[in-house]
Amino acid sequence: MAGLIDAVGPARLGGLPERTPFEALVRAIAHQQLHGAAAERILARFIALQDQAAFPPPQHVLAMPDAQLRAVGFSFAKVAALKDLASKTLSGLVPAAPALESLSDAEIIERLTAVRGIGRWTVEMLLIFQLRRPDVLPVGDFGVRNGFRLAYRLSGMPTPDSLAAFGERWGPYRSIAAWYLWRAVELARDDRLPHCPRAPRVAVTAPAKPRKVVRRTRR
Repeated sequence: MAGLIDAVGPARLGGLPERTPFEALVRAIAHQQLHGAAAERILARFIALQDQAAFPPPQHVLAMPDAQLRAVGFSFAKVAALKDLASKTLSGLVPAAPALESLSDAEIIERLTAVRGIGRWTVEMLLIFQLRRPDVLPVGDFGVRNGFRLAYRLSGMPTPDSLAAFGERWGPYRSIAAWYLWRAVELARDDRLPHCPRAPRVAVTAPAKPRKVVRRTRR
């Protein structure tokens, strides 16, 4: 990790524009399995469903016919997720930002993953970039795992459990560690990646075996 810090410099986590938890999660749902530009076009049409430019509140989303949400580009699964998110926001399960701030990371993950279509990774990204929580290590994130593999010269991808155990030494700043592991992938792409002195003892998944090419001869 020290080599990554020297190569990249101070962490620049930045942050997303200040948004309500409801809006942040609606945007996360929109972006699932879509290119960013396509998701933003859908969100622009979604926001335009209101006369005013403000982001549609949960009560308006619940009142929107499914066909109207489908027409702006949301899939059936995403329409169901948006309606569930709106319902749970109005019930208080998804709290407003001030109440969310008072909850621990684990409590926020437990609450928000109860929403249809919201997984742990989505909540972890909200914790890091929206709530600016300093000690979140998203061990299920491919980029974080791949950055660790590259920096520590592992033969395969670290398992989430082994990466979580190894990452305990980075607490209480594991969000910063994740940021540097994302940067490791970029450094490797540019052939500028420094290596740690030795590979840590972590469990890894077996590296993919190269496919055997069978060459056919013409007769």
